[in-house]
Amino acid sequence: MTTIWLNHWFSTAYNIIALIRQGGGEYRIIGTNEGRESPIMLQCDEWYQEPKLRGEEYVDFCLDFCKEHGVDVFMPRRELVTISRFKERFTEMGVRVMVDDFEKVDILNQKDRAYELFKSLNIGKIPDYSIVTDVHHFKYAYETLIKKYDRVCFKFVRDEGGMSFHIIDNSPKDYASLFMRSSTRISLDTAVSALSERENFAPLMVMPFLSGDEISVDCLRTPSGTIAIPRRKNYSRVEKVFYDEEILLICRDFLEKIPLEMPCNIQFKLLNDVPYLLEVNTRMSGGVQMSCMASGINIPYIAVNKLLGKDVPWTESREEKSVTYIEAPLVL
Repeated sequence: MTTIWLNHWFSTAYNIIALIRQGGGEYRIIGTNEGRESPIMLQCDEWYQEPKLRGEEYVDFCLDFCKEHGVDVFMPRRELVTISRFKERFTEMGVRVMVDDFEKVDILNQKDRAYELFKSLNIGKIPDYSIVTDVHHFKYAYETLIKKYDRVCFKFVRDEGGMSFHIIDNSPKDYASLFMRSSTRISLDTAVSALSERENFAPLMVMPFLSGDEISVDCLRTPSGTIAIPRRKNYSRVEKVFYDEEILLICRDFLEKIPLEMPCNIQFKLLNDVPYLLEVNTRMSGGVQMSCMASGINIPYIAVNKLLGKDVPWTESREEKSVTYIEAPLVL
């Protein structure tokens, strides 16, 4: 029996565990979280609450946890970059960690360094951007970009899930605006006021707002070839799995030049139907189950077996499908 540990994942990891089990085999699944409860616990054989630790202290906790619970496969999300730095310590214990080498993971998790790498390797089309750390340069970056683009947005270089993402919106607030999603919209004056609280703040990326659909590509290199499943997303719950050759070519080019061995998610955003390479997440996406269901390719199961040295065959139909989800009540 293989023991798999997932640490403090998104709630959608509920589906990742289900997919691993569906693939077949004997698994003991352990889940942990800082909170006492999570939907993930319903898919786990064992569930534990994590201590509130960060950095190397958290790595030490993970090493002790693996030893205590006999973990064979560790699928990290929390402190993924730090864990990648110390991956050899897990390997020496016989624990296989679903994370790539630190040198690649570290760069790809810093948007400025990632964009520099993409440009140097001529991978895809990168949007214009500026990295700023003070209000003066923030305003200058905004004024420069707004001359060329309709709207400008920003987010911190170190960010996960777009938590700090904001669109600068200076339009007057009328009756129609009451029906618009406003949580990500902020006026320039409000942004400047908030950022002015710090003489220097963490690196912030200022760039044009790419107003078209998002394309999220769930990828995994395997001995049988590269899996790449693009999902086109807009503001509805219906996503479309489609196989645009331009998108697939960029993904293949990326994985040839930066050969990640673990699952990753490559994100694009459209502007006037032109795909811009936005970022690469060095882990499975929160919506990987959507790609798996529509394509019939079980990425989590294939990835676990790859770590264990087993090649799981897969086939690709390239049939375009719409896929969606519904919320369902779960009693914890």
